[in-house]
Amino acid sequence: MKDIKFDGRGLVPAVVQEGCSGKILMVAYMNEEALQRTVESGDAWYYSRSRKALWHKGETSGHFQRVRSIAVDCDADTILLTVDQIGAACHTGHKSCFFRSMTEWEKSYTGSLSILSDLSQEISDKRIHPTEKSYTSYLLQTGIDKICKKIGEESAEVIIAAKNADPVADDKSEQAEDLRLEVCKESADLLYHLAVLWEDTGVTVNDVMKVLEERSHVKGNKKTVGHLDKTF
Repeated sequence: MKDIKFDGRGLVPAVVQEGCSGKILMVAYMNEEALQRTVESGDAWYYSRSRKALWHKGETSGHFQRVRSIAVDCDADTILLTVDQIGAACHTGHKSCFFRSMTEWEKSYTGSLSILSDLSQEISDKRIHPTEKSYTSYLLQTGIDKICKKIGEESAEVIIAAKNADPVADDKSEQAEDLRLEVCKESADLLYHLAVLWEDTGVTVNDVMKVLEERSHVKGNKKTVGHLDKTF
């Protein structure tokens, strides 16, 4: 705490990131007391510059932020909170305050890993609120045997697509790009069905990512550490 560089008003900016998706939710300010209360309570506290008062995020809305971790940048003048967000972070009702785009390429997809978290949430919502024509609802209602059968089918299709694309891995032609795109499409189908399986078995995407994180710290020969390092 003594190393934090509060500005002339006694404040430090806090960037808030959702732990499960990595999305930036909001930016707020903390004074020393707000930071201390956050550390002690495990809930996010901030300082309102307009009201000149402390505020407990979610106290009136119910949209609390449960803090996973707190980090400080290299200059010790910015805080990063990683949180579990309950409800919406933004007062407008949006999950993130950064919902307005200023770029012309707004509809250009970037391949963000946060889509896995979004997909997991959508599948979970379909379990709670099933709809008649939803394929996800159908799979969850049909059960584990159907889900596992689809994973087997999709795995085989990934293999076929990969075998087709392998001979042209370094080829830049349009035909080669189409073959690589087919690997992407079949892999996306497999990931989707895996996400349905996780939901059906009570596993979250973050549970799976946690295992990957644990494995990333395992070093050594397979003969001594088993298969824990095979991911890398």
